[in-house]
Amino acid sequence: MRTKSTDQLTPKEEELMQFMWAHGPMPISQLIELYPDPMPHFNTVSTVMRRLESKGFVSHDEVSGTFHYYALAKKEDFRSKSFGKFIKSYFGGSYLGAVSALIEEEKFSDEELKELLDLIERKGKK
Repeated sequence: MRTKSTDQLTPKEEELMQFMWAHGPMPISQLIELYPDPMPHFNTVSTVMRRLESKGFVSHDEVSGTFHYYALAKKEDFRSKSFGKFIKSYFGGSYLGAVSALIEEEKFSDEELKELLDLIERKGKK
């Protein structure tokens, strides 16, 4: 699989990858059924899947004459890249700034804040 930092997912590609990661190998007809109405056209999804395959993010097996696509790329790799890009774009690369913003906006419950402090203390002892 090709893994260059320049390889990025478009929103449509990311949506299909999320389906693949959540549901495993499947043909395009099943992928389409995962969309809410209005569902995209078969050819549209097929084109995006071929693009993902050419980028090395997915592959396929032929089962009874039908291509069953599956993810080669790992969700964790994209989560890390996407999160880093988000932090860089919105917080100038500061993870502390991101966490501080979440705390200031009261996005953490008291219990989650305690868990976060425990995690920080455990990391500090290593």
